Amino acid sequence: MSINTIPYSLKELIIYFLKLGTWGFGGPVALVGYIHRDLVENKKWISEEDYKEGMALSQLAPGPLAAQLSIYIGYVHYKIIGATLVGIAFVLPSFLMVLCIGWAYVAFGGLPWMQAIFYGVGSAVIGIIAISSYKLTTKSIGKDYWLWGIFVVLLCFTFITEEENIWLILASGILIWFVKSPPKFNKASLKMLFWPVLLQVPVTAGTNGKLWQIAWFFTKAGAFVFGSGIAIVPFLYGGVVKEYQWLNEQQFVDAVAVAMITPGPVVITVGFIGYLVGGVSGACVAALATFIPCYIFTVLPAPYFKKYGKHPAIKAFVDGVTAAAIGAIAGAVLILAKRNLTDIPTVLIAIVTAIILFKYKVPEPFVILAAALVGMVSKFHMV
Repeated sequence: MSINTIPYSLKELIIYFLKLGTWGFGGPVALVGYIHRDLVENKKWISEEDYKEGMALSQLAPGPLAAQLSIYIGYVHYKIIGATLVGIAFVLPSFLMVLCIGWAYVAFGGLPWMQAIFYGVGSAVIGIIAISSYKLTTKSIGKDYWLWGIFVVLLCFTFITEEENIWLILASGILIWFVKSPPKFNKASLKMLFWPVLLQVPVTAGTNGKLWQIAWFFTKAGAFVFGSGIAIVPFLYGGVVKEYQWLNEQQFVDAVAVAMITPGPVVITVGFIGYLVGGVSGACVAALATFIPCYIFTVLPAPYFKKYGKHPAIKAFVDGVTAAAIGAIAGAVLILAKRNLTDIPTVLIAIVTAIILFKYKVPEPFVILAAALVGMVSKFHMV
């Protein structure tokens, strides 16, 4: 496709992702759902095939799901420059927000009001991502029984173990590959199979100085944690609370809350953590160290997906990986629901949110704001 036939300009795409990074609430599941709804269904800027390839690549590579998908979408028609500028546009708004919240947190000695807000917002987020997951599932899997079987297996595995398994996702792609288009092994297929394996090789190094420690730890977080931004939370907890003891338990919980009540990728909590540990420099280093690996692991293999993505064998592989990825996402939704919907008010907020978004086209920020107000009223009433 020549640049003259692309149905949108790079400027329009950057503006879209700036808006998504500013107003896109709900975490990775909701964000990838918004991208599909807006760019595939409504604007028709991106084809269904390109979207599915981006989803598959985002699941196979380490790093935050929504950020990787946005980078891949930028790459589809505008290559490296598109991937770079779209990635920055998507992450920058939420990074600036958590930087401001981090300053207020330090300046005013914590955020006691945040728990009341998160009480409502967290419940609404469950409703948002549940609807996004439902739409993504019905749209991407259709009536294929093999794909539905993979979806159910990954959903159950993720919910029971509370972790995503890259090997099951990879195996799902291989299964559908064998079923629908028995493979003829060549260099391209071998590269598709083995580069995710190479990305999981463990790395160790010794560094001195707090900023170097921050850079190394968050590089590992970005390079070796697979799945959505939600998947990075346990890894961060083990490092910043247990290993380095940079934050206490309450500070870490507040950091996760900040990520959930701000738009954009959930993994942007690294900016808040970095600020608490090392000020503005710590926030910048933590964010860059987390996102650069996922950028590299998205851009480098992207040409192979673009070149070979239409091949029947690769398409079958991508279909299997996509079904597995969506199943893992649905499992993550159930995990979040189990942890956050702990009483009648939270359950009601989540259900009402889901019903509103299913029946009406209400902008998510308004739903989030209403949920925050309901949460504060409910908390104060309980007190």
